[in-house]
Amino acid sequence: MKKNVLPFILLGFVAGVIAATLLVGGYYRKNLYTSFSNWAKINVILDEVEKNYVDTIDRKAVTDAALEAALRCLDPHSVYMQPEPLKEADESLAGGFEGIGIQFNVPNDTAVVLNVIPGGPSEKAGVLSGDRIIKVDDRTIAGTKTPQDTMVHLMKGPKGTKVRVTVGRGGELIPFDLVRDKIPENSVDAAFMANDTTGYLRLSKFTRTTYSEVYDAATSLKEQGMTKLIFDLRGNTGGYFDQACNIANLFLPKKALIVYMEGLHRKRQDSYANGNGIFQDTELDILIDDGSASAAEILAGAIQDNDRGTVVGRRSFGKGLVQEPIYLTDGSGVRLTVARFYTPSGRCIQKPFTEDYEYDFYTRYAHGELMSADSIKVDSSKVYKTVGGRTVYGGGGIIPDVFVPMDTTRATQFYIACNKKAVVVRFATRFFDKHRDRLGSIKDFKTLSGYLAACGVEQEFLGFAASLGIKPSSEQEWEQSREYMLPQIYGLCGRYSKVGEEAYYRYVLPGDTVVQAALK
Repeated sequence: MKKNVLPFILLGFVAGVIAATLLVGGYYRKNLYTSFSNWAKINVILDEVEKNYVDTIDRKAVTDAALEAALRCLDPHSVYMQPEPLKEADESLAGGFEGIGIQFNVPNDTAVVLNVIPGGPSEKAGVLSGDRIIKVDDRTIAGTKTPQDTMVHLMKGPKGTKVRVTVGRGGELIPFDLVRDKIPENSVDAAFMANDTTGYLRLSKFTRTTYSEVYDAATSLKEQGMTKLIFDLRGNTGGYFDQACNIANLFLPKKALIVYMEGLHRKRQDSYANGNGIFQDTELDILIDDGSASAAEILAGAIQDNDRGTVVGRRSFGKGLVQEPIYLTDGSGVRLTVARFYTPSGRCIQKPFTEDYEYDFYTRYAHGELMSADSIKVDSSKVYKTVGGRTVYGGGGIIPDVFVPMDTTRATQFYIACNKKAVVVRFATRFFDKHRDRLGSIKDFKTLSGYLAACGVEQEFLGFAASLGIKPSSEQEWEQSREYMLPQIYGLCGRYSKVGEEAYYRYVLPGDTVVQAALK
């Protein structure tokens, strides 16, 4: 009989441990089983964490993480932002920032000044395009694999603060003591006459200054004889809602509906044209692609639904949501989706929230949509009519009136190899070093074009690429590549002149299939 006692003793012991564990667990669970109102559950849990967690808690980090996780449950565009990213986002949309007033790229682990913004601290001090930025204050950033965003942070700063920037120029190190100031940031990248009657205007974003920039640029083009405008919104990710409405008003007749907004807690709000737009008689083409979003889609949708112009290119991104900013006292804030916007025909062009939402481009590419209009996924259940009775579709982006496929025929192995090593950008920097004095004095495109044509750029580029171990496999491969690459090379070299960004777009537009479709 004694042989059988031990198992029962062990069994009783185990049962006792389990019971004790359940009692202990029940004790803590009992404290948490309270009634909740609204969002009180979050506070209860966090209070328990603070009172009972085994280690010291970083309350700010936990709070930020909780906010970020909570907003991720809503939609991809409702986000919590830390103070610094929020400040940078606001500065970008405000149409200006505080800093030293340069644009630069980093072709080979060294920041090279691409453009000195007129009227900014750097221009006043004598910084020039092509200067290499070696040090910021006491920190060396050249050849140290310093990330580009770190370089930006080192040079930006509050208005009135000082920074020493040491540049390399012609083998000499030159220190500049700069006082940071408010720097204008333009949203119109280029505006010029593509031919005798057609103006071209490229808009990169919708900031607080966008309407006035567009008005001034388009007015100048009209004075030069423009009767048709190609308005390039490709890659424009949007911005301020009201700026898109104000620009649409320039082209639309009185009482034409531009857009309307509506949400669960936002009553419908309609925006109409007032009839005072000075470009109502100007022929209009809007260029879009998969990078055109939000405010860019509002403008394109308003023009399309009112049959006011032709939309050319590829299906837009598909963001039909309105974000409202909420600012917190510690400098952080929230961008909260409060409404959807609808084009005049009633379309909400917001695309579905799929798992690959942010990488939808690759899905479109895989499905062949970028090559063929027939591959565009159209939701035939969401059919709408324009003012003139044409059929348009909702369910995800603005579908262009004229589809232009992506041109992949120029992507030779030589072109791909050059892209991987940023050969074109590096060559442009090297070319400017050799032609600094002449390029820096050229102010108009005609003079620039003549100068570059006489410089033997093509052979010099091929020699530079060969020095990096990259050569076309044959003359045929170069011929296939040159029509596309050479304008880019000329354009990037031309950006170092006083013609600036306009030089780049003037060179590449003749080979731009979307622009050529609009011109035809």
